[in-house]
Parts: sequence; structure tokens; C-alpha cells
Amino acid sequence: MELYNDKVIIKRKGALAKMIQGFFKGDKTIYIKQISGIQIKLGGTITNGYIQFTLSGSNESTKGIFNASQEENTVMYSKDSNKQVERMKVTLEELQMKSNTVVVSSVGSPADEIRKFKELMDQGIITAEEFEFRKKQLLGI
Repeated sequence: MELYNDKVIIKRKGALAKMIQGFFKGDKTIYIKQISGIQIKLGGTITNGYIQFTLSGSNESTKGIFNASQEENTVMYSKDSNKQVERMKVTLEELQMKSNTVVVSSVGSPADEIRKFKELMDQGIITAEEFEFRKKQLLGI
């Protein structure tokens, strides 16, 4: 996987990846603004881990590692890549928050702005993480 500021590119390498995904599939580009969810299953001593991207408007696999390995939006990895994949997930979430910025125009106080963002969160327009991010910005934390 390659991570950029606006996208993730999944590159299939190795015979096993080609057998599971198909020999003629090319690289898969997923734009960060398309990602609605990221699921990680860490690799263990017996099983590999995976990172799976859910895209807006698509159905995600909920049947575990065997079904996930066949999804084109899933990347399998070994236990020794756990930390790298966890860092990538955090970076992706930070990039998502930056790209999903909600602009609220107002001349109110920081408390008024926080209330507005709380209302947006309560309405499901922004996530709790986005609310906390904005609150910290407004409070200068």
C-alpha cells in the first residue's frame, strides 16, 4: 500500500495476492474522501492481519478474515507489519478529518462555535472525532 495526502494505492504483489485477486487486476486507487470506514484485524502468530476500507455507498464484508481476503479493498499483511498498518490507519483518519472540514461562518465566541459543532455532531453531520478536533482548535489546545 502507498499512502498519499489524497489517496491510497493498493498494489498487489506476489503469487498469493494474484491468485486471490486475479492475475490481471491492476493497482487500486482509493481516494481518501471515498473512505467511510477503516477496519483493522492485527496479525497474530497463526493468522495474518488485514486492513479493509469501506467506501461510501458500498457494502462491507462482515464475515471475517476468509471473506475479507477476497475483497478488493482489503490488504492482508503479516504480524511484523502491525505497527506500520496501525500508523497508517491513524494517518488516514487525520487526513480524513482535514478533508472533511465543515465550515461554519459566524462571529460568535469560541463557546458559541463549540455549541454549533456539538449540534452538527448530534445531527450526525460530523463525527465525535471531528467535534473533538474542532473543540480543541477553538480552545487553542
